[in-house]
Amino acid sequence: MTGCTLTRFGVALSAALILAAPIRGQEPKPVPKDSIRVHLPGCSKGHAFTVGRAAEEQSSPGLPEGTHLRMSGKKELMTQMKAREGTMIEITGLMKRDQYGPGIAIGGGVRIGPGSNTPGGRPTSPVADQIVIDVEGWRQIAGRCPTR
Repeated sequence: MTGCTLTRFGVALSAALILAAPIRGQEPKPVPKDSIRVHLPGCSKGHAFTVGRAAEEQSSPGLPEGTHLRMSGKKELMTQMKAREGTMIEITGLMKRDQYGPGIAIGGGVRIGPGSNTPGGRPTSPVADQIVIDVEGWRQIAGRCPTR
């Protein structure tokens, strides 16, 4: 190899290493034992997120379409999502495993919750059934949010 070729090779190798460095730093944070990382399609409005229909190849954590979540996350991330209200997005975030059903989980799949006279036995209080997701990221997907 000539000196010029070695110099070009060195510059190219340096550039490749510099460009690869941010990719290594973007590894997702570890998931705590009591949580699960989910990818949910749907629509956001403020800090509320409504779960939409999941694509057939995706698996959701058992959250039916229309489920409402409360989002928490970095201010910059929330501002970016607010700019996309009215369009379908997919959020990625962490949720506590025991948030999927009403009431309080006491172990072994048993939950204790308030009684209800509504069909399906769901509580009528929006606070009793609130699910929170710690949003780590989002991306825009095809589709539009339904207008109400």
